[in-house]
Amino acid sequence: MDLQQIRQDIDSIDTQLVDLFRQRLEKAASVAEYKKQNSMSIYDPARERALLERVSDLAGEEHEANTRLIFSLLMDLSKSYQAKLLLPESKYEKIITSALEETSPLFPERATVACQGTEGAYVQVACNKLFALPNIMYNNSFEGVFNAVESGLCKYGVLPIENSTAGSVNSIYDLMMKHSFYIVRSTRVQINHCLLVKPGTKFEDINEIISHEQALSQSSDFLGSLDGVKTTAYANTALAAQAVAQSDRGDIAALGSSECAALYGLTVLKRAVQNKGSNYTRFICISKKPEIYPGADRTSLMLILPHKPGSLYKIISRFYAHGINMTKLESRPIPGSDFEFMFYFDVGTSVYSPALKQLICELETELDNFTYLGSYSEIV
Repeated sequence: MDLQQIRQDIDSIDTQLVDLFRQRLEKAASVAEYKKQNSMSIYDPARERALLERVSDLAGEEHEANTRLIFSLLMDLSKSYQAKLLLPESKYEKIITSALEETSPLFPERATVACQGTEGAYVQVACNKLFALPNIMYNNSFEGVFNAVESGLCKYGVLPIENSTAGSVNSIYDLMMKHSFYIVRSTRVQINHCLLVKPGTKFEDINEIISHEQALSQSSDFLGSLDGVKTTAYANTALAAQAVAQSDRGDIAALGSSECAALYGLTVLKRAVQNKGSNYTRFICISKKPEIYPGADRTSLMLILPHKPGSLYKIISRFYAHGINMTKLESRPIPGSDFEFMFYFDVGTSVYSPALKQLICELETELDNFTYLGSYSEIV
């Protein structure tokens, strides 16, 4: 038998598989109707265990693992199909529909915005990119930003979420689990760290450099080249610059922007000390209520998965099945819970995509802990 004949045989088998799959979904629709009439749950764990055991025995030892994998996916697709037939509009689908109808077609130019830090921080640059005339209210902590938005003190909050050199800002992801909010827009800001000192201070005078931990991490190569110089983490780059300006010491320096130097009367001793020239920080803009503006092509989701084999794979396979591109996956341990993690996803697809709405409906139905964080666009 030649290769062409073998491939023809495979094509014939595939045709049968497609027909059998269609028949299986039609039977799943009948099951869904029965469950609806008898007020039964879509998920039947006992039935799934029995089915997997039966097909594993039928497949034999050599093909057991692959057979279980295929039929696990088949059952997931069956449950999704039943959910689509049975469930009314989901909670988050209603939220998305309402936000699309009620949100202004133009992003506001003026707003009261909560930020962490003080004047001269990189978050101020992000605010100016997002809003034409932001009224910035500075907070001492990232949690203060979340609280200001939740309480209604500020309509929006702007927070750093990741850096191209140092990675994710883990404290933000941890706070996401504690607070209720929606992401309405994001932006990227190029970060150029400068070594800032009081006028008259020289390189050989410096014994300590202070800045935000992310700035220190992003400039590790430069800092590692300085012998005997201590580094100290500060709450914010601008606060570090302010502290140097107000200090009586002549041996202390800060990592911050050139704008901070002008603002606090410092001298730029060395420019662009970060490890990479293309150093960007991504900032998110959050609000208390969902707002979805035209062009929203990014959606953020947060979920907690059961601690058992294959949980994450089953979720990721859904993205693939729906043709949705996952652009970011982040995991964070859940405080007080052994070996359980919160997973954060960014997906790149239009908010108008039926596939996105179907995915959200499925995740909301099947997971006990699932949160839709918003659909938005990003300003580069």
